[in-house]
Amino acid sequence: MTTAVLAEGASTVASAPPPSAPRRRRFDPAALGLVPFAAYVLVFLLLPTAIAIGTGFLDSDGALTLDNIAGLLEPTILRTFGNSIWLSALTAIVGAVLGALACYAMLGLPEGGRTRTTVDAAASVLAQFGGVMLAFAFIATLGAQGLITRLILDLAGVDIHAGGNWLYALPGLVPTYLFFQVPLMVITFMPAMNALQPAWAEANLTLGGTRFGFWRWIGIPVLSPAFLASLLLLFANAFSSYATAAALASQGAQIVPLQIRAALTSETVLGRENLAGALALGMIAVVSACMWGYSAIQRRAARWRR
Repeated sequence: MTTAVLAEGASTVASAPPPSAPRRRRFDPAALGLVPFAAYVLVFLLLPTAIAIGTGFLDSDGALTLDNIAGLLEPTILRTFGNSIWLSALTAIVGAVLGALACYAMLGLPEGGRTRTTVDAAASVLAQFGGVMLAFAFIATLGAQGLITRLILDLAGVDIHAGGNWLYALPGLVPTYLFFQVPLMVITFMPAMNALQPAWAEANLTLGGTRFGFWRWIGIPVLSPAFLASLLLLFANAFSSYATAAALASQGAQIVPLQIRAALTSETVLGRENLAGALALGMIAVVSACMWGYSAIQRRAARWRR
């Protein structure tokens, strides 16, 4: 009997069809549409990043050296990184809070309404408004002879620049950066606010809860991942901004992007051009850490928007 069973099993295996070969994926012509984007990323992102990292390990003669990396520990460079981190953190926190309050104010407005559409359009435009245009706007408004400066002086007799022309120094970058940080927060945080379900508030009231209790136990915990992700995005945005600071603060190198410019264009300190590569490497490390944290938090926040 055992022999018969074995023979029957052997015949079944022998008659079974051979396993089919894995199918080869056919080339999708639609993938060619990614070629321009891939070329753009290669030329304007990956290649400059590789050059920046590579030059940070070379001296003026092209030989390998760690002097540029060691230069990051100099007091001036550390102070510059501290200024950039302080400026980025301050504008990110203030911009995130103000932007979140603006999102809360729009929460009761219909999405297709005139006010909501106007605010969304203005936030999209102002979030990209920077560089020389933004610097000129603040100089014309809050400069030594700016419109608001002269108006305050004529009406209240107060000179806002009595202690020095702060607009062209590090403090002047705070209101300037907030001009595009707040709209960016509105753009990134509003989808999370829209994800709050009205049924959650109704269930909270049905069970005897209050509006404060809803935000304390439901709203804030749900929105916290999205808020933190947007906060990191604002920090990275401010930390990597260059054009506005370069146009407004033409003297000195108070932040890292301006320090990179000074290393490349300085006529008094020669032979340290490759220090700019080490500075860029430090900026890449900080921004990469922020974007990694942003992606990790954003994945968790996405679960509440499904």
